[in-house]
Amino acid sequence: MSTAFDVIVIGSGFGGAITGCRLAEKGLRVLILERGRRWDSNFPRAITDPWRYDYDEPEEHNGWLDMRFLSDMVVAQGAGVGGGSLIYANVSVKPKRAIFDQGWPAEITYNELDPYFDRVGVMLNVQPVPPNQNPPHQELIRDAANALGYQPRFGPLPLAITFNPNFDYNAEDPFNNDKSQKFVNAFGVEQGTCVHCGNCDVGCQVKAKNTLDLNYIPLAEKHHAEVRPLHLVRYIAPENSGYRVYYDEIKGGRLIPGSEKADRVIVAAGSLNSTEILLRSRDQYKTLPNISRLLGYNWSCNADFISASFDHPRNIYPSRGPTITSVIDLFDGVVDGESFMIEDGGIPPFLSDLAGQARKSWLGKFNPLLTLLSRLSETHDEFHNDMLWFAVGKDAADGRLYLGRKWYWPWHRVVLLDWKVDRSRPVIDAISKTHQRLAEATGGNYVEPPGWKYLLDLITAHPLGGCKLGNTVDDGVVNHRGEVFGYPNLYVADGSIIPESVGFNPSRTIGAVAERIAALMSV
Repeated sequence: MSTAFDVIVIGSGFGGAITGCRLAEKGLRVLILERGRRWDSNFPRAITDPWRYDYDEPEEHNGWLDMRFLSDMVVAQGAGVGGGSLIYANVSVKPKRAIFDQGWPAEITYNELDPYFDRVGVMLNVQPVPPNQNPPHQELIRDAANALGYQPRFGPLPLAITFNPNFDYNAEDPFNNDKSQKFVNAFGVEQGTCVHCGNCDVGCQVKAKNTLDLNYIPLAEKHHAEVRPLHLVRYIAPENSGYRVYYDEIKGGRLIPGSEKADRVIVAAGSLNSTEILLRSRDQYKTLPNISRLLGYNWSCNADFISASFDHPRNIYPSRGPTITSVIDLFDGVVDGESFMIEDGGIPPFLSDLAGQARKSWLGKFNPLLTLLSRLSETHDEFHNDMLWFAVGKDAADGRLYLGRKWYWPWHRVVLLDWKVDRSRPVIDAISKTHQRLAEATGGNYVEPPGWKYLLDLITAHPLGGCKLGNTVDDGVVNHRGEVFGYPNLYVADGSIIPESVGFNPSRTIGAVAERIAALMSV
C-alpha cells in the first residue's frame, strides 16, 4: 500500500467521489478518506442493525445515518462510501438559472456549469420514471396539481435510477427482488433494474439506484485511487509544500490516530463536516489560523419540509415506487412571493416492519411515533391511503456554524448552529399552506408537522453553506476554483461552498461544481 499521494480527498459524496475520480483519471495519486463503512448490499434493516452514526462515539456507532440535533434544526447525513448519495431520494435536477444572478462569483454561471450538469447526468444515468410505471403517489400529486390549476407546473423529475422499461405494476409479484434485471454498468459493476420497492433512502438492495459507489468511485479505483473507509478526519495542518491530514481510524471498537500527507487536499465531507474540520483547524488546533472570518456563515437548510395527509379516498401505497418522482414548480413566487418546489413522497416499507417489531417490544409502550409509522405501512390495508408531501425552496441562508460548548459537556467543543427562523419562516409557511391545499384538494386530512407547528423546528437532508464561494477573503472562504483563500492547494468541493439556498434538490449542482473544480486543477 503506497503512502505517497498527490491528493487527499476527505469524503466520498458528491464532492469527494467526483473530484477524486477526475483527478485519478488525470494520473494523480489519490487517497479518499471516508468516515463511514463500505456498505455494498449489507444495508441495515432490523431494529438491532447498525443504523446510527454517532460523531461523538464513532468507534461504537458507525452505522448508516448521522442525525445531528442542532438548535431548531435536525440534519440528516449519510455515512459510508458514496456519502449523501446513499440516503438521498435520487433526484438529480439542474437548478434554475436565476439562482446564479447574485451571490456567486462572476466566473460561475449557469452556462459555465451546464456542461458539468450534463456530465453528472450521464455518469448517474439520470432519467424520469417511465410513463407506464407511475407509482400511485405520483398520480395523486398530479391530480392535486390539476385541481389547483397547477397542471402546467407539474412534471416528472430526473432520477439517478435504472429502470426496466418492461416493469409492470399489474404483473405477478412485481416488487420481488427477483424481478430485477441484472446488468453490468459502464464501470464494470453489476447492478439491477428498479422493482419499485420503495427502499431508495435506506439502501437499494437490487442496486438500481445509481449511487456514487457504483460509478465515480469504481472509476476512481480503476485509475488507482485508494479508498479508505472508517477514517474520520479531525484537522489539517500545513507541512512543507503540502498538507498533513490527521484522522482517527475506526477499527475493532477503537479509534487509532493516524495521518497522511499530500501536495493537495480537497475537503469534501459535506456542509457540516467540512465546516467543522476547517473550524477545528483554525480555532482549536490553530493549524490554519488565516482562514476567512466568514467560515461557518451563510448556512442553509434549503427550506426542506416534509408533511403528511391521511385518509385520502383512494389507494396511495406510499411504500411503492421511487421515493420521489415528480414536482410542482412554484419557484417563480406565485405563492406569497416565495420560491419553492413541491414533490411527492414515499416511505420505505421496511419502516413499517420496524414499527411492528418495536410495537411488540417495550419501546411500543412509550413511542407514539411508532403508531404514525404503522399508519404508513403498506402491510395494513386500512392504511393505504396516506400521503407524504416533500418540498425544497429558497430560504434566507443566514445560519452560522461555530465551535462552542454545551452546558452539560463543557470540556468538549462541538459544532453548534445559530439559526434564526424569522427570515426563512415565510417560505416554510407558504410550503405548509400549499401542502394543505394539495392534500385537501384530493380529499386528505392534512397534518402540519408538530415540530414546525409548535416549535418552529425543521429537519433537513440538504444542508448547504459554511465554506461559501466568494471573490476575496472578505466575502468568502474559497474562490471560484474551490481553493481556500490564503492556503494554496487546499480546496473545498461539496455543498458547504454553495453560497445560497439552491431551491431545488442540490446534488446535481454540487456535482457540477465539483466537476468544474477538478477540471480546473492542473496536474
